[in-house]
This record gives sequence, structure tokens and C-alpha cells, in this order.
Amino acid sequence: MRSSNRKNRPYQVKKTGIKDEYIDRQVLAIHAAIADKMLHHPELVPQVRETLEQRRDVGRMGYGEYITWDSILDIIDDAKDFRKAILEDTPKMRRLRRKTPFVNILTEEERQQALMDNAAGVLTSLDNLF
Repeated sequence: MRSSNRKNRPYQVKKTGIKDEYIDRQVLAIHAAIADKMLHHPELVPQVRETLEQRRDVGRMGYGEYITWDSILDIIDDAKDFRKAILEDTPKMRRLRRKTPFVNILTEEERQQALMDNAAGVLTSLDNLF
């Protein structure tokens, strides 16, 4: 009886919890700040590409992940598409952002500010990001 009860629920139980959603929101806020900084400082692209190559070479990154990030870096000259790609709200991009190649792009102060802005409600929706 118990299993049939679960099938008749008028709602779905998500496999990701509130903690995961909170982390994803924080990571998204940080990547919005990263996108802004990268657009203002495209000279940082080689640093990110080096991180990508190092991770690929030592087996910390698969080919699909490598190609995804490399392709995003290729479109940095189109600010709208670059932001849209880096902040895409899909399970794949949420997973990839958690293992970001954009390490050391933001200072600790910039990272904290991005999180504070998000906590204060400045980052209210993805529509405002593009």
C-alpha cells in the first residue's frame, strides 16, 4: 500500500535539496560577476584556457566539459551570447559551473560582493543578467 500512496502524490519530490539550490544560486551569482570581469578584461582568457588544458591533461576534465568551456570562451566577443552561455540554467551548466575553470578570476572581495549582491536581492532573475 505504501508504494501506491507515493504514486498518487499530487506533487513531485525533487532529488536536489534546498542546500543544492542555494549552492547553485551562489555559484550563478559568482559566475555573473566572472562574466562581467571577463568581458571587461578579455586578456584573462589565456589564463582560463591554461586551466582548461591543465585539467584536461591530468584527467580532471572530460572532453565534453573541455569543449563546452572552450566554446564559451570563443564567443567572448559577443557579450550577450557569452553571458547567456556562461549563465545558462540547465542541469549540465549547473554541474559544470560547480567545477569552474574560472579560478582566480575574481578577487576574494569581488567574490564576496557578488554573493552579498545576490543575498540582498540585486540578482533577482536571469532576465536581468542578459
